[in-house]
Amino acid sequence: MKNTEIKKEVREFYDQVGWKKVSDNVYQNAHYEDLRPVSREYIHKCHLRVKRYLSPSGRFLLDAGSGPVQYPEYLTYSEHYQRRVCLDISILAVREAKQRLGEHGLYVVGDVAALPFEGEVFDGVVSLHTLHHLPAEDQKRGYFELDRVLKPGHTAVVVNGWTSSSLMNRLKWLMLLFEKLGGAAARLRGRKAEQKTETSPAGAAKPAPTGTHVQKIDAAWVRQQLKNLDSVKIYIWRSVSVRFLRAVIHPWLGGRFWLKLLFWMEERNPEWFGEKGQYPLIVIRKDDIPVG
Repeated sequence: MKNTEIKKEVREFYDQVGWKKVSDNVYQNAHYEDLRPVSREYIHKCHLRVKRYLSPSGRFLLDAGSGPVQYPEYLTYSEHYQRRVCLDISILAVREAKQRLGEHGLYVVGDVAALPFEGEVFDGVVSLHTLHHLPAEDQKRGYFELDRVLKPGHTAVVVNGWTSSSLMNRLKWLMLLFEKLGGAAARLRGRKAEQKTETSPAGAAKPAPTGTHVQKIDAAWVRQQLKNLDSVKIYIWRSVSVRFLRAVIHPWLGGRFWLKLLFWMEERNPEWFGEKGQYPLIVIRKDDIPVG
């Protein structure tokens, strides 16, 4: 599939499916997150990790692939910036972002791999679960575009998923066991197996969405392809997948305790979990311009 066709597919998916509301302030894209109360504290703290790597304040924060800025934690990233510039390929996304941010935001429909901005104009950049939607040959260009528009001495934070997580591969047996047990329990209760349907956060059963183009990468790709940037570090955003959370983490099994323990381990070893876990947090820092 050609680059233009891939980008059209992604845009149409989010315009027609991904950013459609299923209830108040909840979008269809929430199917790809674990919104259950048992996981809420862990998910919340993982979202806030982004903020610690950004400059605390500034004039402009670029949100590249902003979507509708759908989670409350996302709003905090720009709370001490004058303006948050929301760029997305989906016009529905930027319209929804405007509903949430109002005059605090500036709104642009555009391509993350060809940003329509001058160089070195942003005090901070975030890009959350976006670059993996780019065609393979555009992914490197996307990272370099984020660096290009970043001011010297500041950072860009990218959150994506790895193609394959060695940690999740090691724990796959546990996930499959719990899914098998859960399926058996569901059949005993006379319900259809969970994998055939998904339930929206509003509680209505509906067929699982098919999704859109995803081209994930690994840590070796980051080190090789981004080696010419000033500084690139890989830390942890979240080490377990949504599928793992839904299968294994339950209140009756002490789920909150196990997630507290996992978060503590991630905090002690952020680089190890960043490379081995499911979702890395990639920090790009542009050096200050040398004096003289």
